[in-house]
This record gives sequence, structure tokens and C-alpha cells, in this order.
Amino acid sequence: MPVSPDYTLWAEEQGAGSALVLVMGANASGVTWPDELVARLAARHRVIRYDHRDTGRSTWAFDEHPYPLTDLAADVVKLMDGLGIDRAHVVGMSLGGTLVQVLLLEHPERLLSATVFATAALGAWLDESAGLPGPQPELLELWEHLGDERGPEAELAFRVNHWRMLNGRALSFDPAEFERLERRIIEHTGHDRSSTAHARAAQDGLDRGPELAAVQVPVLVVEAPEDPINPPPHARYIADTIGNARLVTVPGMGHALSGPVTGPLADAVLSFTAEIEEQKN
Repeated sequence: MPVSPDYTLWAEEQGAGSALVLVMGANASGVTWPDELVARLAARHRVIRYDHRDTGRSTWAFDEHPYPLTDLAADVVKLMDGLGIDRAHVVGMSLGGTLVQVLLLEHPERLLSATVFATAALGAWLDESAGLPGPQPELLELWEHLGDERGPEAELAFRVNHWRMLNGRALSFDPAEFERLERRIIEHTGHDRSSTAHARAAQDGLDRGPELAAVQVPVLVVEAPEDPINPPPHARYIADTIGNARLVTVPGMGHALSGPVTGPLADAVLSFTAEIEEQKN
């Protein structure tokens, strides 16, 4: 799906019903969304997952054609246009949650509802009075090496260890589960190079936290209490900041979509979208 003269996005869809667009986090392919979660959501919705620019099978061209992160939000609308979707439920994780907040401000007429999790509110890092914690130091140290060159097996081990840290400590971590995930991502992408484009993209236009109070689109904020990047009280802060938001918690969830959390997360999203659609009928 072309979204600019320089970028084409890969996308796939599954299921029928009202559209639901999954917006993944930074430097992550759309196939990072677990198949089990997609299938659960597709029992009620036309689910679309896609690869951001510089991930998966979408165009990799940041060094030649750089862009700000806000362009990734605009890509969601262009993707919907290309698929003939007028309005959709959107679900965003991590950076995807940031992009969904931009959509709430820029294109509310295109959204039936929004769900965000494992993310921070727009401008939250600039609000010193909020006292919000940052990512764990060991993650910051690991991220300094995301773009290092490694052999195939070393790259795979690095990625699985990254997921181990993101998973949090409340739920058991199955390295085989995430090794299978990363092998699938590598096969889907066609190479094992790690993208760092989104870490280098300009963040202009993301300091808009005060505007969120006027949001009228229904928003579900899912708290991931074990998230080592945006730990509590980030989710509560988002829910209090957005004008029309509610907060639910998936116990034990961190910044990784492991098997034990996909069911509760799907249930939370489906309960929310069903309620929104019942209110409109």
C-alpha cells in the first residue's frame, strides 16, 4: 500500500465486521502481533495489521528519505483510505499507542474507538510534576546496542534476551515462544538486520498532552503493571489526561505479548469495542 512517493506498506487482514487496525511499536513488524490475538479479535472484527515504514516487508529507506514519527500516524489514515475503511477501532502498543493519541487529535472522525497500552501520554516526559518513572536502566543500556552488527544466531539471542527483559517478572518467560516469534519475523522480513529508524526519527509534534483533555472518541487504556518501559502510574496518567478514557488492568502484563496475556488482552478489547458498537446502535 503506497503511503508516500518513497514508502509502500505491507498489510494483511483477517476476519469480517467493523474494522480494527493494530498499530505496533517502534521498529517492530506487524507480525509481532501474536496470531492468537489476531484470531481472537478477527472473530468479531475485520482486523488489519501492517508493517511500519522501515520494518518487515514495508520499504526500508530512512537514510535516504527520513521522516518524523508523526508520519507514521498519518500512514494509518492512508492505509485505511487504501483499504476503503471510513472508520475503525484502533489498538496501539508502545509507540503505536503514541501514534494512536496523535490520531485522536488529528483524525478523530476516522476512529470508532481507541485502545492504548504499554505506552506514555503525549508530552508526559516533559511534565516533571507528574513524577513518572522512566525505562529501567538495563534496558537503556541494551538499547545502545540495537543497531550493532551481529551474526544470525547472535542476533536471535539478542532479541530473545530483549523480550525477556520486556516481559517483566510477574509471568514466566518462555524463550522458545519468543525465539519462534523472532524466527517468523526474520523470515517475514527477509533478513535479520535490526531497524533503528524510529529511534532516529524526529519527534516534532508529539508534545500535545494538554490537547488530549478535549478528546471525545471513547478510549480504553490497558495498564501493563509489569511494563519496564512505561511502568505504573503511566497508564493511570494517560487515563486521567484523555478526556473520554477508562482504565483496565491485565494482571502480570509487561511490554511483551506472551501467551498468558493474549487472552485477557483480547477479552478487554472485544468487551470495549462491543460496548461502543452497542451504544451506537
